[in-house]
Amino acid sequence: MRKKTNWLLVPALICMTACLSEKRTPEEEGTVETVLPDATNEVTVMTLTATDFRHELVSNGKLAAARCADLRFGSDEPVAAIYVKNGDRVSRGQAIAELAAFRLENRAAQARDALDKAKLDMQDVLIGQGFAPEDSANVPPATLALVESRSGYRQALAQYELALYEVRNAVLRAPFDGVIANLSAKPFNRASTSETFCTVIDPHSLEAVFSVLENELPLIKTGDRVVVTPYATPSEGTEGRIREINPFVDAGGLVRVKAAVAAKGRMFEGMKVRVTVQRLLGGRWVVPKSAVVIRSGRQVLFALKDGKARWVYVHTDLENSGSYAVSSDTAGDLKEGDLIITSGNVNLAHESPVSVKDSMISQ
Repeated sequence: MRKKTNWLLVPALICMTACLSEKRTPEEEGTVETVLPDATNEVTVMTLTATDFRHELVSNGKLAAARCADLRFGSDEPVAAIYVKNGDRVSRGQAIAELAAFRLENRAAQARDALDKAKLDMQDVLIGQGFAPEDSANVPPATLALVESRSGYRQALAQYELALYEVRNAVLRAPFDGVIANLSAKPFNRASTSETFCTVIDPHSLEAVFSVLENELPLIKTGDRVVVTPYATPSEGTEGRIREINPFVDAGGLVRVKAAVAAKGRMFEGMKVRVTVQRLLGGRWVVPKSAVVIRSGRQVLFALKDGKARWVYVHTDLENSGSYAVSSDTAGDLKEGDLIITSGNVNLAHESPVSVKDSMISQ
């Protein structure tokens, strides 16, 4: 009988143990479900005011000289001497190289003889027409033109002038002050009349040539300031101004723009550069980028009101490297003079209590 009683107590003991294991003490329950109270966040703020916004448009481009001349000889005679090398600075009219002139001078002498003979032939024709040689100024223009053609004088004169031109241009000279580039010819080799002998570049006429999208055209104009930074030497950036906007949109929707820049450091023709167009746009609500956070996929500003952060959905229509321009049409309840939280806003929620750090308000 005692054994039966013990077996009957076992199920009751199991039920009691299960019930006790489901109960928790308040301390244990608090450990699982306790929510930390909201802490006061320290923030910095600024006063929302309309000010000038420095709009920046960034593009890639290349440097090109506005004054850049490819020089070549007009005759294929051997090169007698080269007086410069790549990188040398030259002045306008300075000799760069010279051809062997013997054949050129000989052809000029032959052309001179042919011209003298043509003059004699022309005088004979004038005498045959009843005009004295010393009275050639009184010959009617139509008759004189006919005589010059029949005697071969015109052709001889053209050949002589061409020969003199080749002699004069046997010396290649700099057309303006600049720097020698792309010189690869060597003395005693025959010059090419079709290939460039060398290039003269004026380093003081450098331009940054870049492209902008057609929908960005309203944001730029001639005279706007640009900052040009070579990718090879970022420390040697320089400033300039837009001087030309090509009124043509290519198949890719791009417009070609040129900006005159001041030569600085080692800036060369063809160098790849980063171009930043800067223009002041007035009457914009300008806030630092740190003031704008993303909530639910939308841009949000936190305004400080009654010691609490109140979020406002906004839309930024322009930006530069450090700031946004907030569109006042999409700024909700924001108004001029509101305090905007600029830092300490990463983990803020709507109506979170905040305190201004060091009691400082940035303007």
